[in-house]
Amino acid sequence: MATTVTAKGQVTIPKPVRDLLGIVPGSRVDFRRAADGSVVLARVDRKPPASRFANLRGHAGEGLTTEAIMALTRGGA
Repeated sequence: MATTVTAKGQVTIPKPVRDLLGIVPGSRVDFRRAADGSVVLARVDRKPPASRFANLRGHAGEGLTTEAIMALTRGGA
């Protein structure tokens, strides 16, 4: 993936890379030089990446009980 450096020396981290590393606004990152001369981007704030379902938690409201789900699965109503 390639990106362009702005006049201010800024780059946009491509979304697939942000998603892979769990980088969100406010995340701290570090650029490290590897032994082979390449530069490695690493997340340094040590927060675990948020689950892709994290924003959905608590929004389902009241639902079926486990017993009701099992009854529906088994053909009982």
